[in-house]
Amino acid sequence: MIGGMIAVVVAGGGAGAYALFGGGAAADDGTRAADHKPKVKTGPLSATEVTETAQAFLTAWQSGKVARAAAVTDDPAAATSLLTGYTKDARIKDLALTAGMPEGDKIPFHASAKVSYEDTEKPLAYSSSLTMVRRPSDGKPLIDWHSAVVHPDLKDGDTLVTGASGTPPVKALDRDGGELTTKKFPSLGPVLDGLREKYGKEAGGKAGIELRVVRGKAAKAKDLSDKTLVELSEGTPGTVKTTLDPALQKAAEQQVAKKARSSVVLLRVSTGEILAAANASPGFNTAFQGSLAPGSTMKVITSSLLLEKGLASADKKHPCPKYFTYGHWKFQNDDKFEIKNGTFKASFARSCNTAFISQAPKLKDDDLTKEAQQVFGLGLNNWAIGVPSFDGAVPVQSAAQMGASLIGQGGVRMNPLNMASVSATVKSGTFRQPYLVSPDVDGRKLAKASRTLPAGTLSQLRELMSYTAAYGTAAEAMAGVGGDVGAKTGSAEVDGQKKPNGWFTAYRGDLAAAGVVQQGGHGGSTAGPIVAALLKTGG
Repeated sequence: MIGGMIAVVVAGGGAGAYALFGGGAAADDGTRAADHKPKVKTGPLSATEVTETAQAFLTAWQSGKVARAAAVTDDPAAATSLLTGYTKDARIKDLALTAGMPEGDKIPFHASAKVSYEDTEKPLAYSSSLTMVRRPSDGKPLIDWHSAVVHPDLKDGDTLVTGASGTPPVKALDRDGGELTTKKFPSLGPVLDGLREKYGKEAGGKAGIELRVVRGKAAKAKDLSDKTLVELSEGTPGTVKTTLDPALQKAAEQQVAKKARSSVVLLRVSTGEILAAANASPGFNTAFQGSLAPGSTMKVITSSLLLEKGLASADKKHPCPKYFTYGHWKFQNDDKFEIKNGTFKASFARSCNTAFISQAPKLKDDDLTKEAQQVFGLGLNNWAIGVPSFDGAVPVQSAAQMGASLIGQGGVRMNPLNMASVSATVKSGTFRQPYLVSPDVDGRKLAKASRTLPAGTLSQLRELMSYTAAYGTAAEAMAGVGGDVGAKTGSAEVDGQKKPNGWFTAYRGDLAAAGVVQQGGHGGSTAGPIVAALLKTGG
């Protein structure tokens, strides 16, 4: 049943109707219409155009008329392939599609069907949406085709398949032996998918019959794992033990639920064990796989570089002007503040951008890259945490982009896992690659850094982070977090966003954590409370 639709309007007025439906009537001046080039319709789609296009597509798809449905899209070949596979490979039948009311150029719809394999059937129900666009050549409304039209969990290039799973299921356990499920911990969906993909065949399980998303090249390039949508017959799961602490994981889930688009990771400093990881948006594991500019939290790494090279010293005077121009870019501080006759520690605590960029002329293009790789183990694409992860990126850049990298902009990209590891490295003095599954399980080798910081540099770096936690931009969030602590805030500007992404990284004793709130604003007031709450809970 197609519901909530507007009836097809056949009659129309003026050139717009002619361009959409064609026509053979003579023009007013007596010449034949064929002598005139039809006017290409432009401008926003009308509600009638949106609903008619959606109705044509959904009706054809529901009726099994794949070619007709595909013809209403802007990529008929891709649509034909996926819609054909929907019944042939995914074995989905008895499809019923119900459309909602248009929302601008979009229409949501609900799908209900059955997945059938041999003598087993299971129901399938989900919601998706259609977005309409105009064809450039004639302005005709068409479906903007993406694989997510067919199912919201599909990325372009993915397919749906029903059959014996290529990978047996796994039962993921926390560090205490309790089962980890998405019912208990909603954030863990991508993590559990990754554990199955990595350990399913070697954990002793037996495959079942499933409808699953099989990832294509584009999704695999982003380290996305295959995903089970419907389990028709149970396989026998193997077991995989993780390092997650159930109480801390619960606390992390509760914290990110308070802030939209937030993510957080908590580590044990002395071992690298990942104790908790959570995302407010459970569809993508930003905590491990995000690739975002870290803003001023990057100044922890930049400070280690400047301290090592003798370009800064915690208690010595250091420039913090309102502006500093480098590579033809004029950089400034938040609210254009300046610190006159201040120390480097004061600049770090207040997160003075120009204090760092003013040192760019004295650095080589690859200095920051080497510091991140050699000391902090970042950007080498060699972490093996047990599930897919992004290991940070600090590319070699020059001129203004190099200057921007010093304050966590430019081409620098990180996620909460990376930045929690940065704090852990400062606290311990040694990079220990974070991991979710012990290397003892499968004998894999963990990444190592090629060197450690000199004792004097490390001592000053800890002093900077400790001072910032007590008196700087991190002080409000870290109030009440006792013990041996250190922290750094960050705000990363992103093109097209009204508010920056808020970052926060900190340590307390044997714990290190980092979080980000996308489009949240300043890190001290957004990601800071999330990180601080976890450090308190874990303490």
